[in-house]
Amino acid sequence: MRNVKLTVAYDGTNYHGFQEQRGTGLATIQEVMEHCLGRLVGRRVQVIGAGRTDAGVHAHGQVVNFNAAGWPIPVERIPLAINGLLPADVIVTDAREVGEDFHARRSARTKTYLYSIWNNRVPSPFNRLYSSFQPVPLDDGAMSTACVHLMGTHDFKCFQAAGATVKTTVRTLYRVEVIREGSLVRFIFKGDGFLYNMVRIMTGTLLQVGMGKTDPESIKSVLESRRRALAGPTMPPHGLCLEYVEY
Repeated sequence: MRNVKLTVAYDGTNYHGFQEQRGTGLATIQEVMEHCLGRLVGRRVQVIGAGRTDAGVHAHGQVVNFNAAGWPIPVERIPLAINGLLPADVIVTDAREVGEDFHARRSARTKTYLYSIWNNRVPSPFNRLYSSFQPVPLDDGAMSTACVHLMGTHDFKCFQAAGATVKTTVRTLYRVEVIREGSLVRFIFKGDGFLYNMVRIMTGTLLQVGMGKTDPESIKSVLESRRRALAGPTMPPHGLCLEYVEY
C-alpha cells in the first residue's frame, strides 16, 4: 500500500467541522477533501485526519493520510492538482509519501492549538471570523501565572465538555502561554492530546483570571476538583485554530 500524508490549511467558517456527517447535507472538510481526491483518481478515497475540529474551527496545519494505491499523480504534484479543485477556503500546503504504518491521528506525538482573543473596547471587522471579542481589559500577567498551573500531566476532566466518552482524561501539556500583539491576545496550547472542547474551556477559564473574576491559584483547585462546573465558559469555536501536528 502507498500511504500519502497531506498538510491542510482551512478556514472553518463555512464548515460543520472536519469529520464527515453522512446523510445530513452539512459540508465538512473531510467530505470536501475526499470528493476532490476522488475526482483526481477516479475512485472513492477515504482520508484520516489528525484532529476532528468542530464546526467553525480553523486549521493551519491539519494532517490527513490516505491509501494512494494506484495513484496516478506524482506525490509532489498533488498540492497543485488538488488545489485546483478544492474551494478557496481549503488548501493543501504539502504532500509526501510516508510508511504504511503512518496514521494521521494515532501516530501524532503532539498537537498545538491557538486560541485568539480580540481585546479592545470595539470589535475588529477584520478579526471577527478568527478571534473572540472581549472588550473587558485583560491582565496578561495574571493569565500567564495561571498558565503555569496547567502545564504538566494532570487529570483534565474539569475541562472536558459534558457527554464525551474517553478511556482516560489524563493528558500532558508541554506548553501553555499567553502572547499579546496589540489588541490581539493569543493562547497557545501544546500537548500530547486534548479532550472534547478542552482548549476552548481552558481559554474561558484563563479569561476569568484575566478579568479579575478569580485568581491564578484557583486553577489548581479547579483541576483537583475534576468538576466541569468550576471551570470557565466554553469559548466560541471561531477563535480556535489547529496550528501544528508533530510526529
